[in-house]
Amino acid sequence: MKKINIVLHEPEIPQNTGNIARTCAATGSALHIIRPMGFEVDDRKLKRAGLDYWHSLDITYYDDLNDFFVKNPDAHFYCFTTKAPRCYTEPSYEYPVYLMFGKETRGLPEEFLLKNYERCVRLPMLQNLRSLNLSNCAAIAVYEVLRQHSFEGLETDGHVLNELL
Repeated sequence: MKKINIVLHEPEIPQNTGNIARTCAATGSALHIIRPMGFEVDDRKLKRAGLDYWHSLDITYYDDLNDFFVKNPDAHFYCFTTKAPRCYTEPSYEYPVYLMFGKETRGLPEEFLLKNYERCVRLPMLQNLRSLNLSNCAAIAVYEVLRQHSFEGLETDGHVLNELL
């Protein structure tokens, strides 16, 4: 099964989750949300950020991290965190892959990161800045996996512009 899975641990901002849902729909990725969330699933801002892509979304909800790993015992995952020493471009991502992101205000739990140190990666950025936006990080991560697999299954040519020439 060739699949990218985005895992959000306790997301707090509906617009970020909506944007990530849209990225999932556009790339054929699955979205996994670990509760609690800082908003309701029917939140208007969440729906608006995802626009009309909700019918194309493969989404699963979990009660907590333990519930996620019980239901996905063989998940090959990477933790995206500002605390990681390794760049997100270093691993060779194999399908199925689970890209894990923490809540906007605190990230993934530190004890979880310490237990999974070898699976922690980061997006480079200037020092003394807290972090990048969650939905931007998820999009960058998904497209790195897709790039490593030559964007298989996605439309990559500019046929519309070619027809205009």
